[in-house]
Amino acid sequence: MRLLALLALSLLLVAGGCGGEQEETGSDTAPRSAEPAGSRAVVRTSHGTFTIGLARDAAPGTTGSFIRLARKHFFDGTTFHRIVPGFVIQGGDPTGTGTGGPGYSVTEPPPADTRYTKGVVAMAKGGDEPPGTSGSQFFVVTGPDTSLPPEYAVLGKVTAGLDVVERIGALGDPTTERPTERVRVRSITIR
Repeated sequence: MRLLALLALSLLLVAGGCGGEQEETGSDTAPRSAEPAGSRAVVRTSHGTFTIGLARDAAPGTTGSFIRLARKHFFDGTTFHRIVPGFVIQGGDPTGTGTGGPGYSVTEPPPADTRYTKGVVAMAKGGDEPPGTSGSQFFVVTGPDTSLPPEYAVLGKVTAGLDVVERIGALGDPTTERPTERVRVRSITIR
């Protein structure tokens, strides 16, 4: 009888330790599972609004990370720190320098036949990082075909407000790749 009582108590202790909520620790690793994703990201900027249709099926890790950051208001107040007319607009860096990020990265290499055409939204990466590596910085292609190698994880494509993206794309200095006018991200809402 005493053995049964000890066994029952042991099972209760083991079961009690399972299934509890885990607290985020702020480690430098990517979240293990993405929050349930919406299908669109509405990007409200100081120069207008555009919508990204998210490539959830093609890039679940990339879109999951982006959605998580957007829901935590990570992008609010950031700027498009790199604007190259006829090529890309780039944002998502909390420092505005082109070197900032969320403190973790996701690696999800795109298919070899990926093309970065006008309106495609992809994740920026450092030159020495493996293909498909991303943090928080993203770019929107503003030119017809960038001829970039398939090394950038695709987030999705602009489905509304391409005129806003084009207007922002005209606000860059082609020599410095810096904006000639500050373009701020007010919010990114997942729907």
